[in-house]
Amino acid sequence: MAFRNHCSPFLGLLSFLLFFTFVNHDHATSIVVAATNIHLDIIRKPVPVAPFFREAPEFRNGDTCNQERIHISMTMDSNYLRGTMAAVLSILQHSTCPENVEFHFLWARFEPQVFFSIRTTFPYLKFKIYRFESNRVRGKISKSIRQALDQPLNYARIYLSDILPGYVKRVIYLDSDIVVVDDIAKLWKVDLEGKVLAAPEYCHANFTEYFTDLFWNDPVLSRTFEGRNPCYFNTGVMVMDVEKWREGKYTEKVEAWMAVQKQNRIYHLGSLPPFLLVLAGGLKSVDHRWNQHGLGGDNLEGKCRSLHPGPISLLHWSGKGKPWLRLDSRRPCSVDHLWAPYDLYRPNTHSLEE
Repeated sequence: MAFRNHCSPFLGLLSFLLFFTFVNHDHATSIVVAATNIHLDIIRKPVPVAPFFREAPEFRNGDTCNQERIHISMTMDSNYLRGTMAAVLSILQHSTCPENVEFHFLWARFEPQVFFSIRTTFPYLKFKIYRFESNRVRGKISKSIRQALDQPLNYARIYLSDILPGYVKRVIYLDSDIVVVDDIAKLWKVDLEGKVLAAPEYCHANFTEYFTDLFWNDPVLSRTFEGRNPCYFNTGVMVMDVEKWREGKYTEKVEAWMAVQKQNRIYHLGSLPPFLLVLAGGLKSVDHRWNQHGLGGDNLEGKCRSLHPGPISLLHWSGKGKPWLRLDSRRPCSVDHLWAPYDLYRPNTHSLEE
């Protein structure tokens, strides 16, 4: 794997303009619609100042690489953009075949400054952006223990099979608060063994605590997991067979549990419990090294946590505490220093180029 760095702000601006001009591909309809609708918003409201990031080096394929694409999907908005940038850099930096990686970003609203930041920071990156219609879930979301968990974009992962183009048969879904320290191709190649989903499972966790007493005391609901050996899994790192998800109507199955939650409060968290209700005990288990999660602490206070023992391929700051916020506040946790080397953010936009 080799890399080179080049400065091309004009190329980024040109790419931004071409984004609206050359959209003659089979999945461009949603982009065209989004661009048309949001164009009015750009006229009506001032565009926020974009965060400024250093341009990342260009990573090149090694000699042994073939042409197989690795598809990765992440959500994207201005609040988590700094985390997204670090995640993308970490994936490319540790990949043997970085030019084979194609990113599929989902956003709830068109933010031109976010697109411009991605394009100028990674001018060589293979990526596409898709509009996720927030109204699709807004009426289905129930209030959880933390407001950040209730944002419609958190539920976009449920609709990947509807959003992604037909040529994407398999996708890795990743949260924006992760860094990868291993070759992502190893996770991509996991044998799903006919399952629709693969993810690390944590069977030592108290599975019952993810649901309320109302759920467990209901004679019908409490039989949901009969015949299964349900274990907790974190939906921030998943490998999905997109076709099987679509054919099995898993989106509708998850939505059905969200409807139950609206009528009777059967869980406290946001988009995780309905995934557990549908898939816990029925997915392909992946080595724990691919989701060293919980580094952001709990969902209420975000207190510091240490690493779990064992090898690590992916670090995940799930929980309330985010490493970029704790580093900026000069009160970081020890694990946050593992995220810092991937931070491309430049707080002083007037500083001279290095």
